[in-house]
Amino acid sequence: MSVRPSALALTPLLLFLALFFGAGLYYTAQGEPMGFYQLRAPVAILPALALGLWLARRRGVPAQQTLLAGMGDSNVMLMCLIFLLAGAFALVSKSIGAVDAVVALGLGALPPALILPGLFVVAAFVSLSIGTSMGTVAAVVPIALGVADASGLDRGLVLGAVLGGAMFGDNLSIISDTTIAATRSQGAEMRDKFRENFRIAAPAAIATVLLLATLGVSAPVPQADADASPWLVLPYVLVLVLALAGLDVVLVLGIGLVVAGGFGLAMAPDYGAVEFVGDIYAGFESMVEITLLSILIGGLAALIKATGGLDWLAAMIAKFARGHTGRRSGEFSIAALAAGADALTANNTVAILVTGGLARDIAQRHGISPRRAASVLDIFACVVQGVLPYGAQILLAASLASASPLALAGSVHYCWLLALAAIAFMLWPARRVATAPAQVD
Repeated sequence: MSVRPSALALTPLLLFLALFFGAGLYYTAQGEPMGFYQLRAPVAILPALALGLWLARRRGVPAQQTLLAGMGDSNVMLMCLIFLLAGAFALVSKSIGAVDAVVALGLGALPPALILPGLFVVAAFVSLSIGTSMGTVAAVVPIALGVADASGLDRGLVLGAVLGGAMFGDNLSIISDTTIAATRSQGAEMRDKFRENFRIAAPAAIATVLLLATLGVSAPVPQADADASPWLVLPYVLVLVLALAGLDVVLVLGIGLVVAGGFGLAMAPDYGAVEFVGDIYAGFESMVEITLLSILIGGLAALIKATGGLDWLAAMIAKFARGHTGRRSGEFSIAALAAGADALTANNTVAILVTGGLARDIAQRHGISPRRAASVLDIFACVVQGVLPYGAQILLAASLASASPLALAGSVHYCWLLALAAIAFMLWPARRVATAPAQVD
C-alpha cells in the first residue's frame, strides 16, 4: 500500500531527539558532568516508538507488523552480532594486557622531539585496533598527562592530540560501532568503505602530525613498560590484516577473539579459561545498550518510512537543492544530516543509526556509491562528536585532566582538519561511480 509523503511521520524521530537532547541539557545545567548520558537512548526512544505506532495506525499501516519487521531486519541483526563480538574482542584484548602493550611500546619508540605527534599516532593505532574512542581516551590520557606534566607540554595540546587520534580510529576501525552502522545502513562492504574513508582521513592525519610537530617542544619520553610483550599486539594486527584482506567481519572478529584468548592463556599471568569466558560475556554486556538501540531504531525507522516520513524529507531536500540532483548536493545533504543529528544526540553511533536510512535514499537519488555515502556519513558524525564540549570523549578527557571541556574542543585539531579534507573531497570533481548497493558481507 502506497502512503503519501508526510511531515507528521517524522515527529517520532523529533520526539526521540528532543527527549534525549533535552534531558542532556537539563542534567548538564544541574551540574552533572555526564549530563547527556543520564537518560539512556534505549529508554528515550520508547515514547517515540509509541507515537510511531499510533501514527501508523492512523494512516492505515499495519503498525505492529511494521515495527517487528524493522526490528528483525537481517542487517540489523547482523549489526547486533558484530557489536557483541567487537565488545568481547575489545575487552579480552584489554584484559590480557594488549592495550597496555601497544601504548607502552608505542611511546617507548618515539624520539623526544616527536612526543606530541607521537601521542596522536599511538592513540590513532590503539583506537584503530580496539574500535572505540572512549576506550582509547581512558587508556592513553593518563599516560599522556604524565608526559605533559613531566615535559611542561600544554595539557590542552596533549589531550587534543589524544582525542584526535581516538577519533581517527573511531572513524576508520572495522570494529568501531560507527563504521559498522555506516556500512550496514548504506549496504557497503567494510573494506570498500575503509579505502574510501582512508583517502580522506590520511591527508588530515598527516596534516595533524605536521601541525602538532610545530606546536610541541622536545620532551622526555617515559620508558616503555618492561613487562609489555610485543607479542600481545599481534591479535590487533591479525584483525586488521584479515579485515583488509576482505574476510567476513564476523569471521574476523571470531578469529581475533580466539587468538586474543589464546595469547592471554599462554602469556598473561593469572589468566585462565574462567577469566576468558567471563571477559567474553562482560564484553557482550558492554554492548547491550547499543545493541538494544540498534534493534529499536530499526523498528522506528521502519515506521517512519512506512508512514511517508522519509519520502517527505527526501522531497524537501530535493526542493531545498533547487532541483540539483548531482553528487555534491547529495553528499553535502548526507553530511548535514550526520552532523546535525550528532549535535542533537551527542552520540555519533546514534546519529548514524537515526539518519542511515535517509542517507541511503539520498545516495541512491544523487548517484552516490554506497561506500562513499557510508564514508561521508561516518566522517561527519565523528567530526562533530570529536569537538562537542558535551560529547562523552571530551567530557571523559576533561574529567581525567580537570580541564574545561570548552577549552579542549578547540584543541582537537584532527577533527577540524578532517572536516576540511572531507569538504575538499566532496567539492573535487569525480568520475561517476556505480550506485548499485554492494554485496553485504
